[in-house]
Amino acid sequence: MDAPQSSNRPTDHVNLDLNKFNLDVVFGRANGKIIWQPRIGCWFTDKEWAEIPFPEPYTGMSHAEIYRSLGCSDRLYNYFNPCLKRDEPGITRSEEWVDETHLVSTAKSPVGAITYVARTSPNNSGKITEKWWIETPEDMKVATWILENSGWAFDQDLYDKSLSQVGDLGAPTIYMPRVNVQDLYIDTMGVEQGIYAIYEWGSVVDDYFRALHQNHMRLIEVINSSPIMIVNFGDNLHCSTLSPTLYEEYVQPAYHERCNKLHEAGKFVNSHWDGDVRSLLKYAKTSGLDGIEALTPKPQGDVTLEEIKEALGDDLYYLDGIPAILFDTTFSEEELIAYAERVIELFAPKLVLGISDEISSTGDIERVRIVGRIVDDYNASLK
Repeated sequence: MDAPQSSNRPTDHVNLDLNKFNLDVVFGRANGKIIWQPRIGCWFTDKEWAEIPFPEPYTGMSHAEIYRSLGCSDRLYNYFNPCLKRDEPGITRSEEWVDETHLVSTAKSPVGAITYVARTSPNNSGKITEKWWIETPEDMKVATWILENSGWAFDQDLYDKSLSQVGDLGAPTIYMPRVNVQDLYIDTMGVEQGIYAIYEWGSVVDDYFRALHQNHMRLIEVINSSPIMIVNFGDNLHCSTLSPTLYEEYVQPAYHERCNKLHEAGKFVNSHWDGDVRSLLKYAKTSGLDGIEALTPKPQGDVTLEEIKEALGDDLYYLDGIPAILFDTTFSEEELIAYAERVIELFAPKLVLGISDEISSTGDIERVRIVGRIVDDYNASLK
């Protein structure tokens, strides 16, 4: 099966204002058309870390230039998330390299200090946690005070600069800090200690979750007064660590309050659910969200496309949909094409087509162009 071949049509991504088109798609104004918005950050960063030049014809290009060359949209988190600035009066943060591989981060407050220790990896730009911010109830009380006494601001100058640089690649988009349980798992404690804290620390955790939620609601006030219209909850929900019980008790109530407040300002709200999601899918329609990002279907995830469709129904948007492994040469181009066409068949027009979750560093970047042709052909076929 040959890859679809597009001509130079007004509806092709290369000829569209992708900022406007992105907004038209998620707010139902695109007359059934969909947008192709793959995240390819891993393909970039792993090569840059290893000091491997991008292959021709992308050698020497910036990330934005590669997106333009491929004729697709970018979700733009990396450009617009820095516009959200923490406002922490009375709190001093510092970082210190204690040797060649260990970085110690410290947050000092009038009620005490907490520290985080990370070790660099020789294999990539990521860091490995060796000490979490919160390890004792006393640490959590300090973290609670910091949350209670801090807020947020929006950097309009940085927004304007970023918009001028990449505003033709998609709509300005941001993700919020992780919700309660996910914050413990990924940002402050780790999964095992986070679970012990929830079940053993009682009111200390309750106070922390309350302060975290109120801090996030103050952030939403800043977001609602900003020009950003697409908001993601960067939560990485994964049912192997987040049980239905914990979701119902902690995550769902926070989602409802967050979504209600964001919807008051007309924002489009979605959340990042990845990994295994089977036992959480039943909550999609009652989550308060407008869509869910990154739900990863088989053969990479634990659910089928049909199960995802049943969970989302006809009202929620699906952001992404094509398993990342299909962009590696382990799978044929014919399999990728068939899969992309099936995602469009099931989910359009409530679809921001992308890669669940990102193309790998070993992926074939030209396959991004192949899917783009499929999308352009689909959009051109609509009246």
